[in-house]
Amino acid sequence: MTTDTTPRAYATVTGPNATFIAPNGDAEPISATTGEDIRHIVVRRATDEARRTGTALELVTSGDRGDHRLLISATGDITAAPVDMAPATTTPEVAEPEPVVPPVEPYDVNTEVDASGSRHSFIRSAGDAPKASIGWRGLAARAGIVIAETKTQQRRREAIGRVSRHWAGYRNIAVANGKGGVGKTMTSAMVAAVFARYGGGNVLAWDNNDTRGTLGWRTEQGLYDTTIRDLLPAARDLLAATASVSDISRFVHHQPDDRYDVLRSNPELLAAHQRIEKDEFDLLLQVAVHYYRLTVFDSGNDESADRWLRMVDNSHQLVIPTLPSPESAESASLLLDALRQRDRHSAALATNAVVVVTTPESGSRRATNTIAAGFSDQVRVVETIPFDPALKSGQLRFDALGRATQDAWLRVAAAVATGLD
Repeated sequence: MTTDTTPRAYATVTGPNATFIAPNGDAEPISATTGEDIRHIVVRRATDEARRTGTALELVTSGDRGDHRLLISATGDITAAPVDMAPATTTPEVAEPEPVVPPVEPYDVNTEVDASGSRHSFIRSAGDAPKASIGWRGLAARAGIVIAETKTQQRRREAIGRVSRHWAGYRNIAVANGKGGVGKTMTSAMVAAVFARYGGGNVLAWDNNDTRGTLGWRTEQGLYDTTIRDLLPAARDLLAATASVSDISRFVHHQPDDRYDVLRSNPELLAAHQRIEKDEFDLLLQVAVHYYRLTVFDSGNDESADRWLRMVDNSHQLVIPTLPSPESAESASLLLDALRQRDRHSAALATNAVVVVTTPESGSRRATNTIAAGFSDQVRVVETIPFDPALKSGQLRFDALGRATQDAWLRVAAAVATGLD
């Protein structure tokens, strides 16, 4: 426990630079070289100060890396500074105190073989608890102090593990709801982004829409102004044995930050000029599964269109976005009913579906939760998304979202991944 008399050292972090202020008031500029983390250097500098003076000190850091507080003993041990001792000029982190994992005892060569005769293994067990990686816990962990994860961090790590998996064979995800304006494009882009960012790319978001699909409007354009109508006549060449893996790049639009590709429709054309027949869809799907491990279909509103029906026939997981309004929720529920009656595969998609309820700007969490509860006995998983200005309009980028919204989309993708096994 610190007291008001515990010396304090301060550090202001800006990019790769920091200003370290010792307890006696001396200011010292610190810079990180290539490959170094400025936070590690700051913690080491404070530890050296505590050891030099033989006195415990509190390290208070602020700047573009957030505000953090650590208590460093005279022997260099690092723990979290108690919240109730926060300096008046800083805002303490509000969180449950988490136990510090005790250091591993030194290995005794005389115990290489235990009483059961088993040889000591030098390989780290996959079941060992990982270090925390976020906030002050992550800062201390990267400095060599192993700190237990919070429950939130554990759930996030497990979700990332699920969306990072690569399956043997391709997987297709259909994002569908017969009503327009319920978040199909947004959901398609965010699900594709999560799988691509954490799974290493090779993810395609396909605008499977006859009637003015807007996925191209809400994502970045690549080097070429191409759409699905340009890909169709080149499909057989792309499937030839002489085709290169990079040849697909002429027909899709890469998202550099989120690492997935977009196959655009042309929203400027009438449906009659960009309708895709059954055989054409099947040929395009051959191209998609040849070049990508995972395809996310952003579907249109015409549930009788050939391309919509073939999407359902060839999908492994159904995601149904809806708003917390009776009309959009009823449309989603009617879609589930229709799929249950269509055939065995469609019925399985409905049973295994993931419903995503997105809170609009003028909506309330209570309304969102009420709609979500109404789907709880119809599908496998229901997830909710908080309102986020970055989802409202413009280009969709995962990094632009708030942390709570990112975690919500991560939960959605993890639920989808579970259904792809």
